[in-house]
Amino acid sequence: MRADPEVVVVGAGFGGLGVALSLHRAGFRRFTVLERADGVGGVWRDNTYPGAACDVPSSLYSYSFAPNPEWPRRYAAQPDILAYLVRASAVVRDRIRFGADVVAARFGGGRWRVELADGRSVGADVLVSAVGQLSRPLVPRISGVERFEGPVFHSARWDHAVDLRGRRVAVVGTGASAVQFVPAIQPRARAVTVFQRTAPHVLPKPDAVRRGAARPVASRAARFGTWLAGEALTALLTSGPVGRGVVAGLAAAHRRIRVPDRDLRARVRPTTRAGCKRVLFSNDWYPALRAPNVELVTEPIAEVTAYGVRTRDGREHRADVLVWGTGFAVADFALPRVTGRDGADLAEVWAGRPRAHLGMCVPGFPNLFLVYGPNTNLGGNSVLTMIEAQCRYVVAAVRHLAATGAASLEVRADVAERFDARLRDRLAGGVWAGCSSWYRTRDGSITTNWPGLTWEYLRRTRRLRLADHLVRAEG
Repeated sequence: MRADPEVVVVGAGFGGLGVALSLHRAGFRRFTVLERADGVGGVWRDNTYPGAACDVPSSLYSYSFAPNPEWPRRYAAQPDILAYLVRASAVVRDRIRFGADVVAARFGGGRWRVELADGRSVGADVLVSAVGQLSRPLVPRISGVERFEGPVFHSARWDHAVDLRGRRVAVVGTGASAVQFVPAIQPRARAVTVFQRTAPHVLPKPDAVRRGAARPVASRAARFGTWLAGEALTALLTSGPVGRGVVAGLAAAHRRIRVPDRDLRARVRPTTRAGCKRVLFSNDWYPALRAPNVELVTEPIAEVTAYGVRTRDGREHRADVLVWGTGFAVADFALPRVTGRDGADLAEVWAGRPRAHLGMCVPGFPNLFLVYGPNTNLGGNSVLTMIEAQCRYVVAAVRHLAATGAASLEVRADVAERFDARLRDRLAGGVWAGCSSWYRTRDGSITTNWPGLTWEYLRRTRRLRLADHLVRAEG
């Protein structure tokens, strides 16, 4: 391989841009970012629904090598996060190809060939898939949707041309997005009907407006403190019943303060243990549900009618607009079609259960790295901690290939199998195994979350372990 390997990164969200910026900082210049949209940002470009914001404090929701001392709030809103990514990406802007929709990638002759939807292709020595876990909106299959006469859209594809003033809005879902956009639309809608399947655990959100730019020392201290707080929350959620009880107790106290009505409080009381589903942060979710123009419906949905939503008790809830707040399909962690060594098909290798060594490497797929891949999501801390660790690992791999002239790195099958077995064993006894959620696949496998603290992942990825890989001099 040449001394400056050619790298292709798919996706220009936090993961893909992180890899590109890390390669640039390491002195590599022969890399290309392929982005199917017309701008950077990924999930923060696509999710423009009212009230969209991060539930991780801003100090930890930026790259450590590109801090932002001028966040306007402790918890940044979507426009501010997107603006940050646009600024951070400026140095690699000339390496990004927009409108490049990747449909397949094939390894052969020691190189990757990446195919685009327009028929063109791009060659690469190293391929990085940074398509993320939150790029495909999940729309439930409910009969009668095609009959509904009003606008229908998912929160991740918010239709800003639809004026909600004076209209009746039906919202399906009470997850992280709905908790943000329902309070935002409630004041202008005539009525909002929220259909809840499972009540979430909700903690208060200690948000505040920031005054002036933070000094570097203060910014670093805030980042470290936020990381420690995230580790503490993760430890509570994953340590056992006592730790989860603490989180549940805090959520219950928040409900008692925010929901004085006993009947409503009973309906928003979670039936799952804390952490089994994503714990949410909000100060205005419960007040919004208490508003006179908001109704919380816990009866299961039977069908969508031309004029609303009918629940199983036979009642039709009239609506002018239907909004899905139903999250994302997170089972796909790679490109649509990936073919590795000897014709191995990644979808067939995974067989419905995505898995990768350290969430990044798959046996039989040389020089392929997944960023924010299987089991690298978190339940209580900033995923950017994981993404930066993966960026450093990818750079270490590229640096080794460049320094030695080796053709490829490929994780050993026995190493990947031991890692996966240990991971599954830890996850089977953990909090996420206790209920149905987007953390799990249809067969019950947990393919999204990391089972421990980010500290462990940082330790395990701090250096490239060559003994874990097959290093080939030829492709």
